[in-house]
Amino acid sequence: MDGHTMIRPPRIFVAGHRGMVGSAIVRRLLADGHPADRIVTATHQELDLIEQADVRRFFEKERPDEVYLAAAKVGGIYANNTYPADFIYDNLMMELNVVDAAFRTGVKKLLLLGSSCIYPKLADQPIKESALLTGPLEPTNEPYAIAKIAGIKLCESYNRQYGDSHSVDYRAVMPSNLYGVGDSYHPQNSHVIPALIRRFHEAKVRGAQSVTLWGSGTPLREFLYVDDMAAASVHIMTLPHEDYKRLMPVGQSHINVGYGSDVTIREVATVISEIVGFTGRIDLDTDKPDGTPRKLMDSEIARNLGWSPKVNLEEGLKLAYEDFLSRERGA
Repeated sequence: MDGHTMIRPPRIFVAGHRGMVGSAIVRRLLADGHPADRIVTATHQELDLIEQADVRRFFEKERPDEVYLAAAKVGGIYANNTYPADFIYDNLMMELNVVDAAFRTGVKKLLLLGSSCIYPKLADQPIKESALLTGPLEPTNEPYAIAKIAGIKLCESYNRQYGDSHSVDYRAVMPSNLYGVGDSYHPQNSHVIPALIRRFHEAKVRGAQSVTLWGSGTPLREFLYVDDMAAASVHIMTLPHEDYKRLMPVGQSHINVGYGSDVTIREVATVISEIVGFTGRIDLDTDKPDGTPRKLMDSEIARNLGWSPKVNLEEGLKLAYEDFLSRERGA
C-alpha cells in the first residue's frame, strides 16, 4: 500500500433512526457526506433494544465504530402519567444494553440523547448542566427523567473507568423541547407542539369556534427545531477529544442544547393557530396540569464548542405543519 491509502469512514450505528431525532441525525450525516452504506440502522422488528442478548449479538455482527443512542420511549404529560413503569423500564434497558454492548465490542465514541426534563422542577433559570441532581424532579415525568439521568451517569461511569485504559469517550446531549419533521402527532401521547398542530388543524377542518389548551397557558418553554439538534449532535460527537475536554467541567459528560430563548404555551399556540389558519378562539382549561413553570436551558457550553441554532420558531413551525399535512395525506 502507498502512503495515500484512503481511511474508510466510520461505521455509525444510529439507534432509533425512525424517530424524530434519529432520522434527523441520519439526514445530517448524509448531508455531511457520510456514505449511506456506512450508516447502520435496525428497525424495532429487526432489533429490540430492550433484549440484552439480541443487542449484544447485533453489535458483534455489525461492529460499529460510533453510536448515536437516539432510541427512547417518549411522550407528553398524558403518556408519562399513564405509563410510568414502561417509561422507566424501557429507557433504562435500552441505555444499559446499548452502552454496554458498545463497550464490549470496542466502540470508543458514543453519544446519548437525553432530555431537559432531567433537571429539578424548580431549577434556577436558565438551567446549567451543574443543576443535575440538585433538587426534586417534575413528578409527571420523573420515571423518564430518572432513566435519562441514569444514562448520563452510565456514560460518565464508563468514561471514568475505561477512559484511560480503553480510550472510551461517551458523551451526552440534553435538548430542550424538540419539534419538526418526523414528530409524533398522536392525539394523546404526543408533545405540546405536535399535539397543538393536530388540534388546531382538526378544529379548522371541523369549523370549530374554539380550541381549548390544557392549563393556564403561562408556562414558558424553549423549543428547538430537530435538524438544529441533529447538527449539534454530530458536531459534538465529532469534536476532537482535546477540544471537548478543554471546555467540559471535570467528570461532566452532558451538554445542554437549546434555542436560547423561550415562549409561553399561549404564545406558541397563537403562532400555530395562525400558521394552520384557525380563526376561532383559544380557551384555557385551568383545571388541567401545567407541568414545570419554566424550562430554559443554559447552552453556553454548546455554543462555546462551536454550535448555534439556525431555524427560528415560526420557520420551524411552518416546516412542522407541512410535515403533518404530508403525513395526513399519506395516511
